[in-house]
Amino acid sequence: MTPGSVEDVEQALAGEGYPPDRGLATSVFLALDLEQPLLLEGEAGVGKTEVARALATALGARLIRLQCHEGIDQHHAVYDWDYQRQLLAIRATEAGSAARDLYGPEFLVRRPLLEALEADELVVLLIDEVDRADDEFEAFLLEFLADFAVTIPELGGTVQARRRPLTVLTSNRTRELHDALKRRCLYHWIDYPSPEREAEIVRTRLPGVSETIVARVTAAVAKLRAEELYKVPGVGETITWARALGAVDDLDATLGVALKVREDLERVRERGVLSGG
Repeated sequence: MTPGSVEDVEQALAGEGYPPDRGLATSVFLALDLEQPLLLEGEAGVGKTEVARALATALGARLIRLQCHEGIDQHHAVYDWDYQRQLLAIRATEAGSAARDLYGPEFLVRRPLLEALEADELVVLLIDEVDRADDEFEAFLLEFLADFAVTIPELGGTVQARRRPLTVLTSNRTRELHDALKRRCLYHWIDYPSPEREAEIVRTRLPGVSETIVARVTAAVAKLRAEELYKVPGVGETITWARALGAVDDLDATLGVALKVREDLERVRERGVLSGG
């Protein structure tokens, strides 16, 4: 299906277990309608990656994910060569077989960006945690997003997108992205959800969960996020904590589901943050 309105986007994402707020639904709709990349920024754990996954499922599209990391380059992102097969081809030639072009299409290893360009079907291209890449790769992405094309010199040509992918970039804002990349994209900041919306997310992801657990876990998470912690719980931790409380009805005993740093656990317990919860 192709959403024809912001309301359609809201219903489509909610149907995949990701009820969005109005601002996010509007940004996604505009990305679809204008065929522009969408940059989602926010703290780790607020559900940026899940937007792309839910959108791909709702659209019946193929999800292709490029996970960015320090040192990523075009060989990780676009294409590489199957060196083992090339070596075998060389040995076969030395043994008397006909010589083969070692940089022919049969030796090409397609990475996520090239896969997205060559896909015939609708693709949601997720470029995850782009802030972890360096400036050089960010500059390459800027060029890629302008034309949705890449040049493969060894094959003597350029690969143009057969069908423009719906592109979602995410950033945890560990560093500032360049203005040029931001100008290339629509932009939306995803914050932690309000307790009311988080309760809706928990109900959607855990059908049949008791309202008592929903109320307790969302109130507890709100208290934790108000503290100065090394790593506050994300939405995923809230959902898992609700599941855990269904098995062990004790907030303190299950606190390790939500908090993953020893100092955070100690601080919360020493201050009695969840007392009476």
